Amino acid sequence: MEKGALIEFKVQGNPRLGVADRPEGKKNWVVIDGNGQSHVLHPRQITYIVVENGDYEPSDIAAFMAEAEPNIEPDSLEVAWEFLQEAGEATDPASLALLLFSEQSPPLRYAAYCLLSSDKVFFKRKGDRYEPRSVKQVDEVRHQQAREVARKLEWEGFLSRSKQALGIRQSEGADQQDSLSSIEWEKTDRQRLDLLERYATLGEDCSQKVAAQEVLTALDYKTAAEDAFQLLVDLGLWSPHENLALRRSQIPIQIPDEVSAMVQKRIDNPPPDADADRLDLTHLKVYTIDDESTREIDDGLSLESVGDGRKRIWVHIADPTRWLLPGDDIDLEARRRCTTVYLPTGMIPMFPEALATGPMSLRQGEICCALSFGIVLDEAGAVEEYAIKASRIKPTYRLTYDDVDEMLELGLKAEPELNEIAESAKRRRQWRKSQGAISINMPESSIKVIDEEITIDVLENSQSRQTVAEMMILAGEVAARYGEAHALAIPFRSQPEPELPSDNELLQLPSGWVRDSAIRRCMPRSEMGISPARHATLGLDYYSQVTSPIRRYTDLLVHFQLKAHLRGETLPFSPAEMTELTQGVSTAAYEAVTVERQTKRYWALEFLRREGKHAWSVMLLRWLREHESLGLVIIEDLGLELAMRFESMPALGERFDVRVVHANPRQDFIRLEVVPDEVLTGEAVA
Repeated sequence: MEKGALIEFKVQGNPRLGVADRPEGKKNWVVIDGNGQSHVLHPRQITYIVVENGDYEPSDIAAFMAEAEPNIEPDSLEVAWEFLQEAGEATDPASLALLLFSEQSPPLRYAAYCLLSSDKVFFKRKGDRYEPRSVKQVDEVRHQQAREVARKLEWEGFLSRSKQALGIRQSEGADQQDSLSSIEWEKTDRQRLDLLERYATLGEDCSQKVAAQEVLTALDYKTAAEDAFQLLVDLGLWSPHENLALRRSQIPIQIPDEVSAMVQKRIDNPPPDADADRLDLTHLKVYTIDDESTREIDDGLSLESVGDGRKRIWVHIADPTRWLLPGDDIDLEARRRCTTVYLPTGMIPMFPEALATGPMSLRQGEICCALSFGIVLDEAGAVEEYAIKASRIKPTYRLTYDDVDEMLELGLKAEPELNEIAESAKRRRQWRKSQGAISINMPESSIKVIDEEITIDVLENSQSRQTVAEMMILAGEVAARYGEAHALAIPFRSQPEPELPSDNELLQLPSGWVRDSAIRRCMPRSEMGISPARHATLGLDYYSQVTSPIRRYTDLLVHFQLKAHLRGETLPFSPAEMTELTQGVSTAAYEAVTVERQTKRYWALEFLRREGKHAWSVMLLRWLREHESLGLVIIEDLGLELAMRFESMPALGERFDVRVVHANPRQDFIRLEVVPDEVLTGEAVA
């Protein structure tokens, strides 16, 4: 290269023309561009030598470009490609200039070079030559470019809609939610929002964390998982109280459309009843007893005289198998769900609600299909005789626990059956105690959230609840005894004998909750299998849960097996199949219980957070780590158990007042402090 050569080089990625002025060292050249600015270039920095031996001056560059630029027309390149591709010939800037412009002057050669060097579609460079791509290759490149353009437009559209939503959230006005719902998110938006949801839910375990963080950065958010959570809230897509425990689980929320369609067909056209010869018990008075909010009514109680002054208790259980067959789509969906999940914000049913609260339930005043357990107790409360029948009943009363407590307290003569059932429950409970049953009376709380308003009620261990619970345990014993007697493969519940504190150790503890808490801590988890075994807490040799087939899939499995055996048919599930099913369902049920517990705790902490400096009366139940002054207290008015660290050491069973110093439900954190007596006195005076 000599002085006066015209060359192309790049400045910050942009091409620029310059004139070689003088050598600089052994290899470098000083080049002056059209603005008179000097650049020291290594040969590798030169992208194209336009004219190698020339006498150009920097002032000539503007005129040179004025002649070249009108000919840098990308559309003309496609014409040249079609000709060269058909001829199978490669080209270079000089040849292309001749083909396109019929001459090879330096400005036209440079125009041809610009077309070739910037082209990403028609030609590929090999050395100093450019080979035409095949038609197939050109089509593929164009397709990729079109997709890239579409992706860019989608991305820009997503950002635009997101910023619109964020702007609405920042504005004031009662119609904010209506404005947010008017934003029409595209399908491609959903993919990006799903990224954010997974990252907000899974945090560092999210495999697409980087992609989610790109979205956060583009919308001027920080890149932590909690920032993804906040963005989804700000977009109006999530509630500030979004249930992350539920989202992390495998619990299905929506009923598939095909299952909903099948449910409606079953309701409109019920299948033939496999138990056409059901025992008619519609003449019996039937009491269904539940909480007022319960909609899945799956058990009822009756009393029948059988002569010799003896009475038969009937425990009627809803019969969902009337509406499905083992292995059909409705059954498989219930198996996938395995249990109804009860959350403070509402329930996620095992069966579609149209069935669960409709024909499957024992509805007052309607003739309903049931599986009825008829049981005669002896004077001590043991089962003297029993029968299990597919039945037809007509529930008489739909009662709440409060209704029944009031009726029992008044001893209504109009309802002697109810009083006798309650007395049988007491006798039964005493009998189980004589068999080694262990009674633990810790308070339970019910948390309800309606329109984000939180209410917490302590469930009283009232006579009505004890009566219903005792009757359900009785039916479970009978089902298990029948299964054991006929060697049926059903899910049996068992529990190993606990290693309880000695009588002397228990006597050293305050009676009541402290002692019950110590006993509860020793209780091993219950187990499930197809072999009958003793249930220590219940004091029963055999036990199987059978009373909630609308809500628990293992109960439904017992129904399938029992009813098939009662009809003299082959059982639908073999021992191996039943073992596999119970193991899978148990795992899913444990996950559901975990979600219920975590959700309940979240709303409990949120309730306490909102209550601020309210003073709560608590009792120290036990030490968690006494050497660290960490104990477990129970808030008496709420039935909530919380860990608390103490500055001074109270005694077990001691009562004192505490208040919330800090609570963060999302981080599952709460800190309590003891309220000094003088503060309480001052508040009382004020």
